[in-house]
Order: sequence, then C-alpha cells, then structure tokens
Amino acid sequence: MTALSPNPTQRLVSLDVYRGLTMFLLVAEAALVYDAFLELFPEGHSLHPLFLQFTHHEWNGLRFWDLIQPFFMFIVGVAMPFSLNKRLTLSEDRSKVTLHILKRCLILFLFGTGLHCVYSGKMVFELWNVLTQLSFTILVTYFLLTKGWKVELGVSLGLLALTEILYRAYNPEVPFEHGTNFGNYTDQLLMGKINNGGWVAINAIPTAAHTIWGAICGNLLLSAKPASEKIKTIALAGVAGLVIGYGLDLAGITPIIKRISTVSFVFASGGWALLALAFFYWWVDVKNRRKGIFPFLIVGMNSIFIYLFAEMLGRWMNKTVGIFTGGVFGWMGFGEHGLFLIASLGALTAMWGLCYFLYRKGIFFRI
Repeated sequence: MTALSPNPTQRLVSLDVYRGLTMFLLVAEAALVYDAFLELFPEGHSLHPLFLQFTHHEWNGLRFWDLIQPFFMFIVGVAMPFSLNKRLTLSEDRSKVTLHILKRCLILFLFGTGLHCVYSGKMVFELWNVLTQLSFTILVTYFLLTKGWKVELGVSLGLLALTEILYRAYNPEVPFEHGTNFGNYTDQLLMGKINNGGWVAINAIPTAAHTIWGAICGNLLLSAKPASEKIKTIALAGVAGLVIGYGLDLAGITPIIKRISTVSFVFASGGWALLALAFFYWWVDVKNRRKGIFPFLIVGMNSIFIYLFAEMLGRWMNKTVGIFTGGVFGWMGFGEHGLFLIASLGALTAMWGLCYFLYRKGIFFRI
C-alpha cells in the first residue's frame, strides 16, 4: 500500500455522505430532537428503548450514540491522506503542510476549550470536548501518514496498550471505576477537577487509534487495489474489531466504557466505524447509489462550522423556533411534549437550512 496516490484529485462521495450523516445526527442532538422523543415516549413505552439509543450509556455498555464521536474521529483520519495528497499536488512543500496542520490543531484546541466556557457561562479550562481531543489525534496521525500501515497499526496498538497499563497500574483493584481511575487522576493534575459524567481528558490517547485507523483506510482507498479487495479488507478489519472489543468485555477482562475510552470500547466502536465505511463505500462509490444523499452532503461540507453553531446555539434555536411553532400548533391541541418535538424538528430544519444557504452561496468554512 502506498502512502500517496497517483490520482490526488480523487474524491470519495461515500466519505462525504458518512461525514454528513454523522454531523446531521450531532445537529439533531443539539436541536434537542432526541430529548423531545424521550419525553414523548417515556420509560415503559414500547418506543422508549429505541430513542434511548440516542443517549450515552451510563457506564459499562454500548449504545448507538456512543459511536458518534468515534465515527467523527475516524472520518477525519480517512480524509487526511486525501487532503495531504491535494496539498502536495498544489505544490506546497511538506514544511508548509506541517505548519498548516499545527495551526489547525491549535484552532481546534481553542475551539474545544472555548465551547466549555460557553457551556459553563464563564471562563473555565476543561479538556473534555471532542475538538480538543481531535487536535491531539490529528497531530499524531499526521506524523504517521507516510510511515506505512504496519507502523501506523503498531503505534495505534501501542497507544491502546499504554492506556490499559496506565489504568491497571494506577488502581489495580478497580482500574475502571468512576472517581478513582487514572483518567480522573490526570484530570485533577491538568484541571484540578473531575467530570461529573465520568469523561476524562486522556481519552485523546486511546481514541487516537480511531483517527490512525481512518488514515490507514484512507491510504487503502487511494491505492490502485480493486474496490472489492478494499471493501473486503476494511470489512474484515471491522469484524475483527468487534470480536476483540466485545470479547474483552464479555470475558470480563476490560469492560466497554465509552466515557473513559477503554481498550474494549475503542476496538468495538472502531469495528463499527470500519464496517460503516465499508458499507458507504460499497453503496455510494461502487454501486453508485446517490439517491437521497444530498441533504447529508451539504451538512458535511461545513462540518466544523455547523458543529460549533449547533453546540453554541442549538438550545437557543429550539427556544426561538418554539415561540412560533407553539403559537401556530398550540391552538390545535398539541400537548407540551408534542410542541417540544415540533420545536426541536423546526430547529433542526433551520440549522439544515443554514447549511443549504451556505452551500448555495458557495461558502465553505475551512481551518
């Protein structure tokens, strides 16, 4: 497998769809769509377990929503070889590309820490946001891009082994318990606090594997190998990830815990990310099925912008749209939960409309 492609202008529509769908789901969360459905279908209702999948698992377990961050970080990795090829083809030397990556990581770090200030309503220093962690995983992956898949895979497994060792060495009796684990310890050192939900900053170390694995797949997809071989390789790797991840959990060795990104979680979520890529590549690029993908494409084209917008203004959008939807639908007899759902869907539509407006105007935010 070569690190650079003879066809640097090649673009994967499937990757755009994968990214767009992931971002669309994130925007829907910010618009409170899933909260609205959970209120409409409370515990005991037959549909409650379905919409519960759009929330993070409390600790040991894996729900659909726990896969969204790994998908996002994996997709960034897949795109990196394409981006590197394009920049080098445009006559940028490697030092300029490196400078661009360093600036990008710094901006992502500042965006991530800034979001926590917005959440808190005051200046804070917290490192739990996905963008903050992505700034680390991108940097690690960038310096591995031309090293070959064996080195990349070896480094990713080394990071996972390091994570496992650190957690077990710090608290051998209960290495993965909230409040007393190694991640909590490092958060106390870095920030003087721990997250009430159990999230830890050093998740950036194990989840770097997601971005690295994405880059391996990106190089594979850029290669001249037949499409069928690419799909088979990615799918088999995905199955292997699922077997290892769920196997470690079921055997009682290492539990699947998204909030501290245990090794078993990284393997299991990485397996699903790989299988999703294999499916989208087969469906969109190989089978050329393009019907219905446009709504997701335009969201993915401004992914960082719409993520920041939704995270900062999603609740405000819900409240603002709710003023008008409540006025229109309230007299029709819709209850409180129904009006909340309509406002949430309206906020989601408004943010999608913003992406559409930017697309029509040819405005694409890049960092």
